[in-house]
Amino acid sequence: MTFAHPQAHKLIPAATVLAAALILSGCTSAKTSNDPSKDAGAPVTGGTLVYASGDAEPSCLDPHVGGNYPQALVASQYLETLYTKDADGKIIPWLAQDSTVTEDGLTRIVKIRDGIKFTDGTALDAEAVKVNFEHLLNPETASSTGYLALGKISSMTAVDATTLEIKLSSPDNSLLESFSMPWVAIESPTALKRSKAENCESPVGTGPFKVESWKKQDAVNLVRNADYALPVPEAGHAGPAYLDGITWRFIPEAATRFAALQAGQVQVIDNAQPDAIAAASKGASIKHLDAPRPGAANRIELNSSKAPFNDEKVREAFVHSVNVDAGIESLFFGTASRSYSPLSSVEPLAFSEKSLFTYDPAKAGELLDAAGWKDRDSAGYRIKDGNRLTLAFPVSTSQSIPAEQSLFEQMQATAKESGFEIKIKLLDISSWYGDLAKNDYNLVSAPYTKVGPSVLSILFHSKSTIPAPSGYFANLSQVKDPTLDELLDSAGTTKDPAQRKELYTEAQKMVLEGYYLLPLYDQQNHFLYSEKLKDVGTTTAVASPTFFDSWLAN
Repeated sequence: MTFAHPQAHKLIPAATVLAAALILSGCTSAKTSNDPSKDAGAPVTGGTLVYASGDAEPSCLDPHVGGNYPQALVASQYLETLYTKDADGKIIPWLAQDSTVTEDGLTRIVKIRDGIKFTDGTALDAEAVKVNFEHLLNPETASSTGYLALGKISSMTAVDATTLEIKLSSPDNSLLESFSMPWVAIESPTALKRSKAENCESPVGTGPFKVESWKKQDAVNLVRNADYALPVPEAGHAGPAYLDGITWRFIPEAATRFAALQAGQVQVIDNAQPDAIAAASKGASIKHLDAPRPGAANRIELNSSKAPFNDEKVREAFVHSVNVDAGIESLFFGTASRSYSPLSSVEPLAFSEKSLFTYDPAKAGELLDAAGWKDRDSAGYRIKDGNRLTLAFPVSTSQSIPAEQSLFEQMQATAKESGFEIKIKLLDISSWYGDLAKNDYNLVSAPYTKVGPSVLSILFHSKSTIPAPSGYFANLSQVKDPTLDELLDSAGTTKDPAQRKELYTEAQKMVLEGYYLLPLYDQQNHFLYSEKLKDVGTTTAVASPTFFDSWLAN
């Protein structure tokens, strides 16, 4: 077996995914078959890569704090994880050497690789990993994604320098998947002794780059870790990264980012818009990396905790009142395929049910009539007991690309024909979180990335209506169903892979058939990059790119 890069696996180009899926068997070489930009010629050492992100600038560079995707993007360059994925999507050890679990599933032993050091000189050992997990589980850290991922850990013991014993409150068959995520990456225990503010400014990891400086509202400057050595030698080239460093800029305007790429001012942009991808495809100077995220699909969640969506008939009516397919077809230029599943298409256990999500205004009307929303006001909206059928829809402008915002507007227009009034509120990320915390929403689009189907528990278990220490709760549809809870609990603890699949399938059916969400498409991860940037395509388990093997041609 050949391992993929650190934290990472090589992505198969989108056009060849289906063909590759048909011929892959056993282990494949991540260095040959899965690299969309493998270039002839010897790599050149030196140069600074300029990356332009359209995501909101993180408030903290430590992904333990909070735990959003912009943090994962930048932190993947300087932090590494215990586990990662190989080219076939299999979870494999990285900073960990291996792991075993007892028959009852309540004790997991993790062996840590020897001889690895953080960039501050601190040695990686079992105690360091223990300190990291304690940091994540400490409410004062205000973690969300990492905290939820490690929620079943009850205690830990560093048995010796390379052996960590983890006691669990109940079996967790997703723990190694959780260990592969940047939000559970391992940081220097020495650096973690600093204040939270200091660690947010410059987390210290074992990765191929390290944080040199951060100028807020401008850029994070990363420099090469000259002492870097791959934990798994065959996963990439020998020695440190080729690049001298990375300037990680924040450019929120999509058109400005693309123009900077065209002008050669930056070499990579994320959150590439469908029209820009289409324009880039017509030439050879700009290339495209499509890296769908694991975990949940992009979706709109329907808040079932209050009117009008506390009535299942109204939820189903809404789903049939919006013409999602037409919007995706007209706005996304073939860069997004419609989803009918709670899970991303890259998740093997994803279950889809297309028949539930047809555009059918007549059926929507029948359902609304049956729910008592029979009359309309002078503006054409449905009314009941003098109240208009109004839906509050806060939208984060840093998490929804312009094409998606346009899709929401098209949905707003088609829903009006059935009598729904959708009030779209475009908000910055802080205000958006505020509306969710106040339960001031009926509809919400909230991306959530986690490796594996256990993301379903985070999104739909009743316990997930309780906020994490960060203040965020992930069950935004606010479904509270004991039967669903039992399915998800059993799916997360079983040792039988076939039973795990069956239980997660049943859970997905319940969520879909209850109309708690409207699936849209995979979480979009489109990167455009200059032809001068070579050997691009290595990504982490959560599809964030890494640049250890990348180099700049003269």
